[in-house]
Amino acid sequence: MNTEQPRATRSPVVVVGIGADGWDGLAETSRRALLAADVVVGGGRQLALLPDACRAERVAWPSPLRPAVPKLVAEHAGRALCVLASGDPMFYGIGRTLAEELGPERLRVLPHPSSVSYACARLGWAAQDTEVVTAVGRPLERVAAVLHEGRRLLVLSAGADTPGELAALLRGRGFGPSRMDVLARLGAEDETHTTGTAESWSAQPGDPLNVVAVECRREPGALRLGLVPGLPDEAYEHDGQLTKRYVRAATLAALAPEPGELLWDVGGGSGSIAVEWLRAHPACRAVSVERDAVRAERIGRNAAALGVPGLRVVTGRAPAALVGLPTPDAVFIGGGLTGPGLLDACWEALRPGGRLVANTVTLESEALLAGWYRRHGGELVRLGVAHARSVGGFTGWRQAMPVTLWSVVKDPVATGPVGDAEPGGNDTAGDD
Repeated sequence: MNTEQPRATRSPVVVVGIGADGWDGLAETSRRALLAADVVVGGGRQLALLPDACRAERVAWPSPLRPAVPKLVAEHAGRALCVLASGDPMFYGIGRTLAEELGPERLRVLPHPSSVSYACARLGWAAQDTEVVTAVGRPLERVAAVLHEGRRLLVLSAGADTPGELAALLRGRGFGPSRMDVLARLGAEDETHTTGTAESWSAQPGDPLNVVAVECRREPGALRLGLVPGLPDEAYEHDGQLTKRYVRAATLAALAPEPGELLWDVGGGSGSIAVEWLRAHPACRAVSVERDAVRAERIGRNAAALGVPGLRVVTGRAPAALVGLPTPDAVFIGGGLTGPGLLDACWEALRPGGRLVANTVTLESEALLAGWYRRHGGELVRLGVAHARSVGGFTGWRQAMPVTLWSVVKDPVATGPVGDAEPGGNDTAGDD
């Protein structure tokens, strides 16, 4: 078998990682590349770290950066081009953008230790056991999805204010006792280290180039949010339009999220299905469609509170609100099943091999699902949940409304709508 890799026909773009220790911290290979360059592109802070001996033309990245990459490289074709990156270019750095825009065969990457490597070295933490969340260009609320007792986190700060904002977030999520270590200008001679707890954090903003290490400690009595689907109902703000905990766990099991997949959550209610789909893996994506504007806003708040602020919320009535949305890998219908054309539209939009799951508590919608089950197969189940409640001086069972759940995988060769939706109103009572 021929294992020879294709060779780039053009000169490679050399990507050099550099730390706060500047030129002195660079390996000899990186120094030689910079000294031989005709053009060096980078951020203003990184370019300022180069000595006078580096005589290359210095070009600061324009904004927005990504669209400028091909043009900038084309402008300097035929010249030795270096790109400066902070730390390891392939770890939340410019290296990924360059690889996607130019192709990995055009790059020669010379990494420097990342801030994560430095921080773990300073703290004696094993890097493979440490959760990393970046707040650079991303919402800090993402931290909430990885807060678990005893876990160690490293948060890559967006600036000097991030430690204080993170402390407030930890307090608000019931993790006030967590220890925080702010490590700034890692690798430089003027490196600093500030320690405290989230509940008593009072340090003033310092250097913007910092990483925050968190040792998670949950307050006594704080709500426990586990890794698997079926978060406590109390974790959600809702008005009764909530897929309850045990039904939600069964629904997510049927939806079976995998990394990178996109979910349509149609009839979002409180957004619990979309939220827990996103919590399954950081690469999962979801769109929640909700006709009621108040509920749509509530879905956004739930998503932020539970660490998945990337949930896209569309306010509008399905199926019209589904037009133009990206093709889903899975669809959940939690309400409005009898709305004209809704099931047809979702089925038609679903990619071949994708999954559709629909829940209902009404006889009208149950009859509709039974018809689709006869035509397309899948699994049709009824879920009954009873809770122990006081009955006078004794204890008895109180049965919740049974939920009918239909789950099906779309045949890879099946296309187009099938069947007619039954007329009727929205059946969202008790559904999400």
